[in-house]
Amino acid sequence: MGLIFDTHAHYDDFAFDVDREEKLSLLPNDNIYAVINAGADIKSSKKSINLSEDYPYIYAAVGIHPENISNIPNDYIFQLEKLILSSKKIVGLGEIGLDYHYTKENKQQQKDLFESQVKLAIKHDLPVIVHDREAHGDTLEILKKYKPKGVVHCFSGSLEMAKEVIKMGMYIGVGGVVTFKNAKNAVYVVENISLENIVLETEAPYMSPVPLRGKRCDSSYIKYTAEKISEIKNIELNEVFEITKQNAKNLFGVK
Repeated sequence: MGLIFDTHAHYDDFAFDVDREEKLSLLPNDNIYAVINAGADIKSSKKSINLSEDYPYIYAAVGIHPENISNIPNDYIFQLEKLILSSKKIVGLGEIGLDYHYTKENKQQQKDLFESQVKLAIKHDLPVIVHDREAHGDTLEILKKYKPKGVVHCFSGSLEMAKEVIKMGMYIGVGGVVTFKNAKNAVYVVENISLENIVLETEAPYMSPVPLRGKRCDSSYIKYTAEKISEIKNIELNEVFEITKQNAKNLFGVK
């Protein structure tokens, strides 16, 4: 099996509190080449940096998720910038974006939060890791406005949107969803875009792929996502691992 680059995980999550050290020390044995641990607020961003300093194969992304908009400090940009300057293991700004699933009342606040972080990423020449849930139009509008480098994580948009994202030089993040029985849209998108535009991800500890759906996800589960992609595109599994790994290395500047 080829080497795996998991571009999106949350090993700071409480789901790993019981065995985090053991799990992270063993992951390289499962052909895990690199993992990006994404922050969701200031606290989890700091934890991501700590994990990246403890494990050579882990890299950090810092950012504020739209779900955490109600309790962000006024000086959040200053705090994020301070974190960016604190470690060379920070390779991205994320997880940032828009989420209209639970609330649509604070759309403008979310857009302001997203835009300010995109501008910070551009200032420091960092890719963005974009969360887009039921906010495709506004997400695309902001990305087109600033044209950052990055990835739309856990991509759930249309093929047309995927093509727009790719046209800007960004990548499509594909995870366990593509293995779900009702994932016709995800399968259709993967089928109709080039592997050179895809990066693999897990969203660990969430979104475990079939046949492990419902279990706590970790980066080793990414092989099931890769197997599904190889089946959809009718290519060798190792080709999926190798090309997506190179895509991720190019995007995040991991040598």
